[in-house]
Amino acid sequence: MIDVVETPLAGAYLISAKPFEDTRGAFSRLFCRTTFQRYQLTDTFPQQNLSTCVLKGTIRGLHYQVPPASEVKLLHCIRGAVYDVIVDMREDSPTYLGWHGTTLSADDFSSVYIPEGFAHGYQALEDDSAVIYHASAEYSPEHERCVRFDDPTVGIVWPVADIIASDKDRSAPLLKQQRKTT
Repeated sequence: MIDVVETPLAGAYLISAKPFEDTRGAFSRLFCRTTFQRYQLTDTFPQQNLSTCVLKGTIRGLHYQVPPASEVKLLHCIRGAVYDVIVDMREDSPTYLGWHGTTLSADDFSSVYIPEGFAHGYQALEDDSAVIYHASAEYSPEHERCVRFDDPTVGIVWPVADIIASDKDRSAPLLKQQRKTT
């Protein structure tokens, strides 16, 4: 069974699966087209990605794609634990620039459904963490946008203070700088 619960940001969902457990381990359904269709969620994901973090504190993101390459993401933690963050980048949304974070781990069988128009990133809470995410559109570098993980306009509170991030993510312009240039 899969439970689908909307987050405080409209259109984004936490999806919790109830695993079947016995002496061998556990089995859980992470995706069910019928359930996704019942909630009118995107149910086609032509690209699947695996992302790993060697060290606790590593942040990947915050990234999103703009039209015509906007994408929905469905993310699962398959090893370790991560703090997953979404930011509403839809200018016409009542929760524009609002963010929501949730902890995902390989042990809890939960996923995050991230709609189009949301920036996404996560921070590893344990060494050697890994996530798989399914995307409704293929990666398009010319349509990718970034929100800096420490942008004060958004004000995300990351749980691990010792942050490791790529040069690309550290050098993304602040939102107030981006708005001045557009």
